[in-house]
Amino acid sequence: MSSNPTDAPTGARNGPAVSRREFDALFETVRTWGRWAPAGRGAWNRVTADHVRRAASLVRSGTVVPLGRPWDTAPAPDNSKPALHYMSDLGDVEAPEPSTHKDFIGADYHGKGVSHLDALSHIAYRGRLYGGGAARELVGAGGARFGDVSALGPLVTKGVLLDLPAVLGKPWLEPGQAVHAADVLAAEAALDVEIGEGDAVLLRVGRFRRRRELGAWDADAASAGLHVDAVPLLAERGIALLGGDGDSDVRPSPVEGLHSPVHALAVAAMGVPLLDNLDLEALSAAGAGTGRYEFLLVVAPLDIPGGTGSPVNPVAVL
Repeated sequence: MSSNPTDAPTGARNGPAVSRREFDALFETVRTWGRWAPAGRGAWNRVTADHVRRAASLVRSGTVVPLGRPWDTAPAPDNSKPALHYMSDLGDVEAPEPSTHKDFIGADYHGKGVSHLDALSHIAYRGRLYGGGAARELVGAGGARFGDVSALGPLVTKGVLLDLPAVLGKPWLEPGQAVHAADVLAAEAALDVEIGEGDAVLLRVGRFRRRRELGAWDADAASAGLHVDAVPLLAERGIALLGGDGDSDVRPSPVEGLHSPVHALAVAAMGVPLLDNLDLEALSAAGAGTGRYEFLLVVAPLDIPGGTGSPVNPVAVL
């Protein structure tokens, strides 16, 4: 069965509307250009050895919860470019003993189907990458010469799950529902967490529970996520990473002429990489069972020189 939430009006739930003039002023307010070296790591420079040690101290049970989706090769309304997987050796290519079995994988991963990390070269606003460099000069057919995923390396820090459906007593937020700064503060209070400098914030809206129960839909057209008015709070707290079971943006966008305003603010203004399409259902269940919504988070993207991001399977350690 397929659910089509775009049939329902979403304007009231994804608002209030924001003009480009208001957005540009907000962009300048949260911009951190010139703050760190190396600039290509952006807000990951906030995470020091002390941050890692404090995050490690959060481990209690040693339970490891993977957050990445299964490699999705099935076409769907939210997976228009399915990942590839095929066998390239069934024990009949090389010498017979020992037999070897090999396979190929590939993905056009920036989309709604693959759990992935957005590096700083992924997003430009008004033609400028994070730090102010011209995107046309720094990103070409050979890849990115600034802000590529290989500049980031792995991240180990404190993760904070903002489980909005759990706070609201719902199985999920409906596509098109905006999460505002007040909702973030309410979630902190309800879940007994506090977002701090160098933290990774993961927003659960219940996308994959809804998908499993009602079917896939076009998440580019309608998805729950952050309204831009929540971003200044996250900037003030000094986060290092933002992610969720969507792509962080509420859709339709409340900003005229911008399809992904939270992407522009987080990546291009703040230097905060994004994690998209995480499956947070097991982490939500673990939080409900233990009453703990902060944990050690490990993110290890592939080392792809020139890459604008990477498929990734982050893990939370409880």
